[in-house]
Amino acid sequence: MLITQTEIRVRYADTDQMQFIYNGKYLEYFEVVRTEMLREIGLPYNVIEKEGYQLPVLEAHIKYHQPAYYDEVLIIKSFLKEYPSLKIHIDYEVHRKETNDFIAEGYTIHTFIKKENKKVTRPPQIFINSVKKFFPDNV
Repeated sequence: MLITQTEIRVRYADTDQMQFIYNGKYLEYFEVVRTEMLREIGLPYNVIEKEGYQLPVLEAHIKYHQPAYYDEVLIIKSFLKEYPSLKIHIDYEVHRKETNDFIAEGYTIHTFIKKENKKVTRPPQIFINSVKKFFPDNV
């Protein structure tokens, strides 16, 4: 399993009229930690794209447990729990740093596509090589 985390301080612009984080912002937070996950394994998006691939989101889900507010620091975690197949499922958790309160959870599902024709393809070997050490039973 591959686990990554990052911290995000809630900006005023991220909140809504109720002073909660606007619900759609969580997808942005998921993207931040997903980007960090790829960077951590040596495969940032610009490298993936330079190799001729893209990684679009096919599906996204969020379950909210309690609100978070302006200026709080959140810990956003991503979990790649399954060895990649045609689809890549990434889970997320959001916790309040100060109290460790469980704020939200969710997932995104992705697939690789070839950049030039947008056709779905299996994860490229550069991706498999970057994640296989986290899944020793599949190597």
